[in-house]
This record gives sequence, structure tokens and C-alpha cells, in this order.
Amino acid sequence: MAIQRMDNVGIVVEDMDAAVAFFVELGMEVEGRARVEGPVADGCTGLKGVRCDIVMVRTPDGHGRLELAKYLSPAAIDPGPRDRPHNILGTHRVMFAVDDLEDTVARLRPHGAELVGEIARFEDSVLLCYLRGPEGVIVGLAQELN
Repeated sequence: MAIQRMDNVGIVVEDMDAAVAFFVELGMEVEGRARVEGPVADGCTGLKGVRCDIVMVRTPDGHGRLELAKYLSPAAIDPGPRDRPHNILGTHRVMFAVDDLEDTVARLRPHGAELVGEIARFEDSVLLCYLRGPEGVIVGLAQELN
């Protein structure tokens, strides 16, 4: 049996408004908002008394989605410093293709985005960078050079 598709990537956030604003500025669209609680939420998370607000955002092409989750109960656990390097086990990044990498970085800076390293050029084919977004999430940006 094969998977059908990747449905979404989940990100737990403390400041939902800031996270939504960041990803909307990046170009994602809010698909929906909901409160999740009850036996199904408890059962699939392995937690008791789950009450969580979620916002689903999607890429303009409709194929990529992020589920932003703010736990009301039980409280979210702080994993420690949010400026951890990219090579920490279990730490991942979300990568987006963009039209204009430098413009995208400039638009995201007022939303707290900071470059992890620098904008790098791979041969004559792509510009790449990692930036730290809301809650310390590392977001990758790639611009194809034609």
C-alpha cells in the first residue's frame, strides 16, 4: 500500500496571530480555523484533556498545507532555546519555492524573520536561504534562476 499524498505539516505555536501573519505574508492563504478537543484529539495525540486552536494555511497552488496549533490544554512544552542550529536531531525545516527570494526575506523581516546564515547561490540554478520564523521554526526559501 502506498501513501496518497502528504496532507500537512503541523507546527505548534504560542502566538497564533503572529504565526498566521508570518505565513500569510509569505503568500499562504488561511483555509480554515477550528477548535479541536475531545476523545478523538486525546486519542490521536496521546494526551489527556486536549483543547487546541488550529489554523490551516495552504500554498496558493493548493498542494501544500501547514496546520498551526496553539495548545490551550495541556499547555505546550517549551523545548528550550528557539535559536537552535539546523543540525539538531529531530529539527526540520519547511521549504518554499518563491519568485523573488530577496523581496520575500525583506517582507518577512517585520514579522520577526531572521536569516540563519546567508543567501547562497548554487551554481546558476538557484538562490537558497534558511530563516527563522515564528516559534523558532526554520523556513527555507528557494528561487529558481532561469
